[in-house]
Amino acid sequence: MSGPDVGSDHPDDCAEVPTSPGAVPSPGPSPGTVPSPGASPGAGPSPGAVPSPGPSPGAGPSPGTPRAAWGLPTVGEHRSPALVAVLVAIALQLVLPDRVTLGLGPRWLIPMLEGLLGLALVVTNPGRITSESARLRQLSLALIALIALANAVSLVELIHALLYQVSRVSGRPLVIASVPIWLTNVIAFGLWYWELDRGGPVARLVADHRQPDFLFPQMSTPGAAPGWTPRFIDYLYTSFTNATAFSPTDTMPLTSWAKILMMLQSLASLLTVAIVISRAVNILA
Repeated sequence: MSGPDVGSDHPDDCAEVPTSPGAVPSPGPSPGTVPSPGASPGAGPSPGAVPSPGPSPGAGPSPGTPRAAWGLPTVGEHRSPALVAVLVAIALQLVLPDRVTLGLGPRWLIPMLEGLLGLALVVTNPGRITSESARLRQLSLALIALIALANAVSLVELIHALLYQVSRVSGRPLVIASVPIWLTNVIAFGLWYWELDRGGPVARLVADHRQPDFLFPQMSTPGAAPGWTPRFIDYLYTSFTNATAFSPTDTMPLTSWAKILMMLQSLASLLTVAIVISRAVNILA
């Protein structure tokens, strides 16, 4: 009689897993090894996967990427347009009647100081503006401030004369005097905008200059004017439109000081036009 088969009481321990012919079973983990954590379903790439390279933090635009208009460095501007504007402002001050220059001291004092400052700028940095020292920049700002201050004093004298001292005989020269005062206002603020935007014409020469203080139309759509950068005539035009419309038109101020300057210019222009027109109706009638 044959004996019982060994392990017949535990059939699961002796069961063989069927495999396809020729298949090699995968070896299991060796004793004592710690399995690497696997990725859960729906997770990202496995630990050994190499991610695709992306832009590193703080990296600049890749070659060929269009840059903003204010990221373009300007070419060194010629000083002659600004110098011509200064000479015109001096000439306009010389034609003002004595009645609106009483608070400026001797009639020759302010024009002479402005001429000396302008001459110093031309001698120290003639031609194109490609370099500027701190002292030279202070000299340029002092010249613009002197023109603006003298014109503000003349405007106050004009308004006071029109409101309190005008007569039918002496009123005509005062009304006519408002024209050079208004024009000098346009020139002075045009010089302010040109000298202060992004640190001045020299600071705008470098590619990493600070953010703009004025948003020109060409900056909003750089593709419409490739390589465009603002020049003095653009700031003078901005000053003229702000003085005529009493508010910004196509060029918007972006920083606080730019908004304050445009507010002051609009106020001066509004006072000049409103008071002169209201008095001229009675004087010239």
